Amino acid sequence: MTEPARVLCVFGTASDVGKSWVTAGLCRIYAQDGVSVAPYKAQNLSNNAGVTPDGLEMGRAQIVQAQACGLVPHVDMNPLLLKPTAGHGAQVVALGRVLQDDDMEAMFGSSLQARRALVFGALDRLRARYELIVAEGAGSCAEVNLRARDLVNFPVAHHADGRVVVVADIDKGGVFAQCVGTLACMPPEDRARVSGFIINRFRGEPSLFAEGVRWLEKETGRPVLGVVPWSHSIHVELEDELSPDARVDGPPPDDDSRFQVAVLRVPHLSNMSDFDALERHGVGVHFLSRPRDLSAYDLVVLPGSKNTLSDLSWLHRLGWNRVLARHAAGGGAILGICGGFQMLGRTVADPHGIEGQPGTSVGLGLLAVDTVFGPTKVTRPARGRLGTTRLEGYEIHVGQTTVEGDPLLWLDKDGGERPDGARQGAVMGTYLHGLFDGVGAVAALLSPIRPDLDWPELPPHAHWRETQLDALADHLRTHLGEGLRGM
Repeated sequence: MTEPARVLCVFGTASDVGKSWVTAGLCRIYAQDGVSVAPYKAQNLSNNAGVTPDGLEMGRAQIVQAQACGLVPHVDMNPLLLKPTAGHGAQVVALGRVLQDDDMEAMFGSSLQARRALVFGALDRLRARYELIVAEGAGSCAEVNLRARDLVNFPVAHHADGRVVVVADIDKGGVFAQCVGTLACMPPEDRARVSGFIINRFRGEPSLFAEGVRWLEKETGRPVLGVVPWSHSIHVELEDELSPDARVDGPPPDDDSRFQVAVLRVPHLSNMSDFDALERHGVGVHFLSRPRDLSAYDLVVLPGSKNTLSDLSWLHRLGWNRVLARHAAGGGAILGICGGFQMLGRTVADPHGIEGQPGTSVGLGLLAVDTVFGPTKVTRPARGRLGTTRLEGYEIHVGQTTVEGDPLLWLDKDGGERPDGARQGAVMGTYLHGLFDGVGAVAALLSPIRPDLDWPELPPHAHWRETQLDALADHLRTHLGEGLRGM
């Protein structure tokens, strides 16, 4: 009988220390070295999701990590996905499908047994198929108050007899306390699994930290496996939220030689990877939360949202509805993606109370469309065209939208085509995530708005993602060096 795969656990001293980034890089390194490797994260808390080729939903970070391994994403790589909703709740996606009320009760009842059976079952299936599993943790791996309910960190390591490396973020400050304190908070059986530390996001001359490395190794009894510098040139999709380098509510752009986009930073922003291809094409991407004059921007985007009705209410409450109406009346271009598309319409009805109390909300009224939420969630890969330009992406949404007038895109369906989205003057909407990723898609969508600009002919965005993963692997190889042998 073949032995189950070895498991390497990448845990952290806190949230946002770079676990997903390091995990993706390690996955690519092992794949380059000919190891049959797969990623895994038992439970993800994120609104940044994607769709597998078979139409199932999982965390975006594990999709990227699967790509780093050269694999087709599979929901066993992220068996539980929690998508925060308005208030304190979350939509639960188990093995790619949204749980209904009865299943929720069985899964989140009085004990952890059902959840652990789900996540450990997925891990065991992966271990039967591959030689190595790189398992990402969540948050801090030493949260004392959560230890008894933890599904993602040391219970996974103990179940799979895994080795643990702990990532710490020196850019946040207090890295010595992060490492020493994390170990001190662990029970002995957890501490015994820790092989060493990775000091991430270092700025400056690494030799100046040599004394710090010696101190950490002496105080913790664990090696520092590497000091990894911050890289501004490597772009790998994050697990959730915006890049640490992203500015919100910065000054208006004053360079009209570039196409300038404003993305409204709604409270439940999702699928931020939709905008990666824009920046790659030289587009200035700015995130705005506070209402302002929009005349400096060539396009305003209402992005995807996990809580369309809550974010729609936020737009009305802050006065964005009036700002957007003025912008549209002056001929300004506006694009809504998924939840943003729904918000641009006349009404959004929620008769089943999917996102709160049943009822109908008044939309922004900039497109002649109406949306009704239903109990069935749409998750599917999608291909289509804008004019003669081919597009490829995916859909994740609750709700069906009735359109009066012209669609924006045409998507493939059963050998034919189906309409998607809407267009009314310079106001546009679509359900297609990833619509900018296809070859020529940025030019096809944006050149009618700024015909004076020339657009570069770039390789497919998927190819660019591969180059970024290779660059990340090279970066980690350089700065982990012999530390890779200690993992």
